[in-house]
Amino acid sequence: MAPPGTFITLASTTSTEQSGLFGHLLPRFKQHSGIDVQVVALGTGQALDVARRGDADAVLVHDVAAEERFVADGFATERRAVMYNDFVIIGPATDPARTRGNDMAAALSRLAAAAGPAFVSRGDKSGTHAAELRMWQWAGAAPATTKPAWYRDCGCGMGPALNMAAATGAYVLADRGTWLAFASRGNRADLTILVEGDKRLLNPYSVMVVNPARHPHVKARAAQGFADWLVSPAGQEAIASYRIGGQAVFFPSAGR
Repeated sequence: MAPPGTFITLASTTSTEQSGLFGHLLPRFKQHSGIDVQVVALGTGQALDVARRGDADAVLVHDVAAEERFVADGFATERRAVMYNDFVIIGPATDPARTRGNDMAAALSRLAAAAGPAFVSRGDKSGTHAAELRMWQWAGAAPATTKPAWYRDCGCGMGPALNMAAATGAYVLADRGTWLAFASRGNRADLTILVEGDKRLLNPYSVMVVNPARHPHVKARAAQGFADWLVSPAGQEAIASYRIGGQAVFFPSAGR
């Protein structure tokens, strides 16, 4: 058990915070270890930048390519799989662009061809934003580059992006966990899940401890304790037990 007052700083994503997961996990970790975790919730790109500067002791993010670069550049010595959820397209129940189904490329192609209903993009270099840009490539479109009027780049987190979509009847890419938390608070207007089930929409999360060889001041031992707990049977069970409205939000993936 760590001495009283021990804490680490975790740079993580808006999806892990706004889904309510940390409110479920972190008290359990503190009971196990005595360590407080102070979360800085940003998009994945910004979270990794915080860690690169040595302003975080660990990161929990969801952009595999960016995570691999982080390790290759020496800012961490390993990345460990923790959990996954999935991405979904949220939009008005009337679905004017006829996107409904389980094929993300086809859905976005129809949305681009309709060129009428708005699409809200995070536009914040987050893991969700990176995933969205890949999905537009599947659809053979590049609205982030061409900037059509229907493509609204908010430069914001997942919660504000969902709020904007609800207020304007727009489409938006979201992780399922943040959507469930958002909808459970009665904020959904007439929005609903329209596209889900495409196997390419899996959204894996990994934990990395900041390398003390790059930043000697980081609390590497305590951060390693947090990473080890997340992938332990106790941490994995805590992740699996988190529910919103009876639905599982994240699924354990340590060792896979």
